[in-house]
Amino acid sequence: MRANLGYLISRYPSISHTFILREVVELRRLGFHIDVASINAPDRKTGDLTAEEQVEAASTFYVRAAGAAGALRAHTKLLLRNPATYFGGLLFAARLGGTDPRRAGMNCLYFVEAVMVGQWMKSLGLKHLHVHFATPAATVGLIVTKTFPFTFSITVHGPDEFYDVPGYLLSEKFVAAKLVCAIGMFARSQIMKLCDSSLWGKIEVTPLGVDSGVFQPCGSSHDGKVFEVICVGRLVPAKGQHVLLAAIAQLRSNGRKVVLRLVGDGPDRAALEASARRLRIKDSVIFEGAVNQDRIRGLYATADVFALASFAEGIPVVLMEAMAMEIPCISTSITGIPELIRDSIDGLLVAPSDVDALASAIGRLMDDGELRNRLGTAGRRRVVDKYNLGRNIVRLGEVFDAYLSKEGLMVVA
Repeated sequence: MRANLGYLISRYPSISHTFILREVVELRRLGFHIDVASINAPDRKTGDLTAEEQVEAASTFYVRAAGAAGALRAHTKLLLRNPATYFGGLLFAARLGGTDPRRAGMNCLYFVEAVMVGQWMKSLGLKHLHVHFATPAATVGLIVTKTFPFTFSITVHGPDEFYDVPGYLLSEKFVAAKLVCAIGMFARSQIMKLCDSSLWGKIEVTPLGVDSGVFQPCGSSHDGKVFEVICVGRLVPAKGQHVLLAAIAQLRSNGRKVVLRLVGDGPDRAALEASARRLRIKDSVIFEGAVNQDRIRGLYATADVFALASFAEGIPVVLMEAMAMEIPCISTSITGIPELIRDSIDGLLVAPSDVDALASAIGRLMDDGELRNRLGTAGRRRVVDKYNLGRNIVRLGEVFDAYLSKEGLMVVA
């Protein structure tokens, strides 16, 4: 056994963040003991979770599910045993809001959750907390470290975290964190922009990855059927699915036989369905809804091309999954995506919002089977070389070893 870690996640398990579950499971296989706390309940009912997700959910501490009674127990215990610590943490949380009373009030609510998380950590003998995304869950983690004698670290994905630097308290979090993990060079550059150079030494690049033994080429031929484009992701404006619909409509107006399969759900679904009707491609768009990991590979297997027209991304795991299955990918040349896909080498990249360029790229792959095969083969090779889950989790484990040993938190079996 190596180290005991607490993981704090906003919502776990989550269909959009299965990479966190994979990370936890793989780190345990490497000898880390990891307990998970989640602010919110899973995003699906227990019966809709995969078997692996059900196992994780059963052992996860759900902060808000503990309710007022759980909050009262945790706060009473800390207040009676160490009132100075309690009020010190509360004052720190309130001051994080500055002169904005709304933010001060919100941070006091995060203090309520932080005390619950801290008492959970104490009950399990945990001394270090790791948080994915530098958003509100990381604010809870920050307050934990100012209320209890614990340390914390963050994995930053971007770009969402960088849109509200003061609101997300990024500077404060990066100063307080013992370790800041960036999933790629773009994320690292944005963290460096917000940090004094004296803090750059705590930033480590720890890429995500997929299991190329699970996501394997299906080996089937799609010749003779309607050309199928698949897009996997939440139905939200940032994913650019309206641009993808417009590109499909352009292809259809030019007499091209193509169908789009949208896998995912979200607040933009009704607007996308309306766009499909307005563009007169309703019969060419399949809305699959949210799909668990135990079904996603079957949907990938029917696709000829994967397209992701995003306006904002970190380094999308869904692209890695598709590439590992040798599905040629088209995406946008933004943020961290060019770290994964090199244009015309591992896939095709177009400018964000450019409907004509996206339609042209899809049409190019429709017409050129040799190019599809070449990009599919190169895409899988890229994932195996750079975004292999097992290898990248070993790297993350080594980073944890190095930083936790400095804090005297390593456990020797």
